[in-house]
Amino acid sequence: MKILAVETATTWQSVAILEDDRIIAMHEQEAGGAQGSLLLPTIDRLFSQSGLRLGDLSGLACSIGPGSFTGIRVGIATCLGLRGATGLPLTLVPTLEAMARNFEAATVPVCPMLVSRRGEVYWAIFRWAGDGRFDRVVSEQVGPPGALAQSLTEPTLVFGAGWSSMESEIRAALPVSVTVTVGSHDVFKPSAIHVARIGLEQLRCGEIAGDLVMPLYVQRTEAEIQYERSGGVSSVARRRHRVETKVAARLARGRRRSDRQDM
Repeated sequence: MKILAVETATTWQSVAILEDDRIIAMHEQEAGGAQGSLLLPTIDRLFSQSGLRLGDLSGLACSIGPGSFTGIRVGIATCLGLRGATGLPLTLVPTLEAMARNFEAATVPVCPMLVSRRGEVYWAIFRWAGDGRFDRVVSEQVGPPGALAQSLTEPTLVFGAGWSSMESEIRAALPVSVTVTVGSHDVFKPSAIHVARIGLEQLRCGEIAGDLVMPLYVQRTEAEIQYERSGGVSSVARRRHRVETKVAARLARGRRRSDRQDM
């Protein structure tokens, strides 16, 4: 099974195409505030490099947060547009769960962390359960470094941008009985590879996104509040429509070229 995975929950953009456990193509870059303008060209580049087409895929996988509200919306809207244009099944992968996959078979709980734009930290705690899966010890949270520290009740492996930016505050608030081990900085950034691997597992189990796709924001965004007040069309819906229209036009051009070649 081949899958296209998109990770845009932070300013770091990661896109990958996997066939089962094999990486076919991958591109990562610091996108800053340009996630929206960079994502589709990056996807196009991966298909050009791999020689694949959208029709060769078995499905799509998208990281749904928590993280940057704008980045999450860009990723979800793009994948919804691709799904709408192709009919491919879409899987939804929590960002922190994908990050935890860097430490499969860990003997202690794993706590990935990301920075919230409001000066707080996103985190969750996972325990390796074997059989290729983690159990959630603490579900996705957002709060000050002290709240994160108090949620750690035993020796834990910690990593991610939330740790690197808030290390001193977290250490100062740790219970005396708790020790932490810091994971490798090589895996501090979210990766589409683990989004793809979880997405493939979901495809095999039939865990496919329905019509209602909800980002895992953890906290409500100002955009959500304004949307409720205005009753307008969300930014996700607008981008999804643009992507769907673009992809449908490309697919139609490809079919016309194929028809001419067959004549």
